[in-house]
Amino acid sequence: MALHRQAMGEQADARLAVRPQLRWPAARAGAVVEGGGELPRYRLPAGPMDPETAYQLVHDELILDGNARLNLATFVTTWMDPHADRLMAECAAKNMIDKDEYPQTAELEARCVNILADLWHAPDARDAVGCSTTGSSEACMLAGLAMTRRWRARRRAAGLPADRPNLVMGANVQVCWEKFARYWDVEPRLVPLAPGRTHLTADEAARHCDENTVGVVAILGSTFDGTYEPVAEIAAALDRLAAGGGPDVPVHVDAASGGFVAPFCDPDLVWDFRLDRVASINASGHKYGLVYPGVGWVLWRDHDHLPEELVFHVDYLGGTMPTFALNFSRPGAQIVAQYYSLLRFGHEGYRQVMQGCRDVAARLSDTIAAMGPFELVSDGATGIPAFAFTIREAGGSGSVGGAGGAGGAGFSVFDVSELLRTRGWQVPAYRFPPALDELAVLRVVVRNGFGPDLADHLAADLRRVVDRLTASGHPAPVGDEPASTGFHH
Repeated sequence: MALHRQAMGEQADARLAVRPQLRWPAARAGAVVEGGGELPRYRLPAGPMDPETAYQLVHDELILDGNARLNLATFVTTWMDPHADRLMAECAAKNMIDKDEYPQTAELEARCVNILADLWHAPDARDAVGCSTTGSSEACMLAGLAMTRRWRARRRAAGLPADRPNLVMGANVQVCWEKFARYWDVEPRLVPLAPGRTHLTADEAARHCDENTVGVVAILGSTFDGTYEPVAEIAAALDRLAAGGGPDVPVHVDAASGGFVAPFCDPDLVWDFRLDRVASINASGHKYGLVYPGVGWVLWRDHDHLPEELVFHVDYLGGTMPTFALNFSRPGAQIVAQYYSLLRFGHEGYRQVMQGCRDVAARLSDTIAAMGPFELVSDGATGIPAFAFTIREAGGSGSVGGAGGAGGAGFSVFDVSELLRTRGWQVPAYRFPPALDELAVLRVVVRNGFGPDLADHLAADLRRVVDRLTASGHPAPVGDEPASTGFHH
C-alpha cells in the first residue's frame, strides 16, 4: 500500500465544507455539524452525522477520481456484471480466513484451486496444492518463500552454507519481486535488458544461475510491453545446466496476467506444469481472471514443493485449518466472484473474452503504427492484450526514440500522455529498466469492456494530440518528464 505522512501545520487544520442542503437532514437527526458547516479533514469529528450527509460528502470527493473505463494503464478488472456485483455485496462481510463460519466459501475457494490446477496442467490435480491471496504480489512472495526454504533445506542437508540465496529474474519484473528480495534478504539477480531484448531469455537465465540460486522467475505477460517470456526455453536451458553438473534450479512462472490468457488464446503454448521444472505458478484473478481487486492465486505442482514448515494450522476460530498467507483476515467476496466468473464464462466464454481483447489490441496497435511518428515495441497480437509504442527516430531508421522517447518528432511520449489526459485517457509513459532506459514508451492495456468503439475514440484523440503537438511544437523541453507521470503496473 502507498505510504502517507501525517498532516502537519496548516494542513492538519484543513476543513471539509458541508453544503447547506446537507446540513438540514443532519440537524433533523440531531447530529452535530461543526464550525458552521465545516468538518475537520484530518481529525475525527466530535460527533455523529446523518448517514446520507456522510455518504454525499464522500461521494462528492470521489468525483475527482478518474474514469476506470478510460484507464489504459491498469491491468486490473474495472467492470463486472450486476449479478457479480450482487454476489459480492452479499458476501462483503464474510471473512475468508474463518472457514468454520463460512465453510461453503472455503469450498468455493477449493474448487477454484482445482479448476486452475486442471487449467494449468498439474500432473495430478489431486496432488497439486494452492491457495487464494490478496493478489499476485502476495502470491509471488509466498512462491519465493517456498523456493527459498526448499533451497536452504537442500543446502543444509548437504552440509553446505545456506546464507547467500539469490533469485534470477529479468530487470523487467514487477516490483513485488524486488520487494520479496529486500524483505527476505535474497539477492535479486536482475538480468539486464538490451536493445531488441525487452525480457529474460533462456541463455541469460542459465548464465546467471549458480549454486546459491533458489529459482528463476519467468514472466508470462511482462508489465512493460505485454510479451511472454520463453518459459519452455528457459526450462530447457536449466535442464541442460543441471545435466552438465550445474545447479538444479526450479522455475516459478509469474503469470499474473498471462495465466488467464494463454490457456484460452494459446492452448498449444507449453509454459505451465507440463514442464517438469515449473515448481509453482501465480495469477491475478483481478486481472484477466475477470474479478474486481483484490484476489490472486498461487499453486505448487505438488506438496513436496511447498515446505510444511510454512503452513500454519489455526484453530482459535473454531475448526482447525491449514493456512499459508502473509495476512490473516480478508474478505471472501472476491473468492465468490472468482468462482462465479469461472462458472459463468466457462472455457469458451473466457476464450471469447480474451480473444476479443487481443483482437482489439492488435487492431489498435496497427492503427497507431500507421500514424507517422509512432513505432511499435510490441503489437498486442501475441502475449497478453497489451502493447507498447514509442516515437520513431528521424528518417524512419527504426531505432528507438531518444531522450524522453522524442525520436525525430520534436515531442516526447510524456507530452503525448499528458495531453491524452485532457480527454480522460490514462495512457502511461515510462522508461524501460536500466541498460534499456533510453527506450521511453506509451503502453495500452486492453481489458474486458474496452471494445472496438472505445479503441476508435482513443485513436482519434491520439491523432488530434499528434496534430496539436506537431503544429505547436513540444510544450516543454524534449526529455522533460512531468512529475505526475509514472509507470503504472
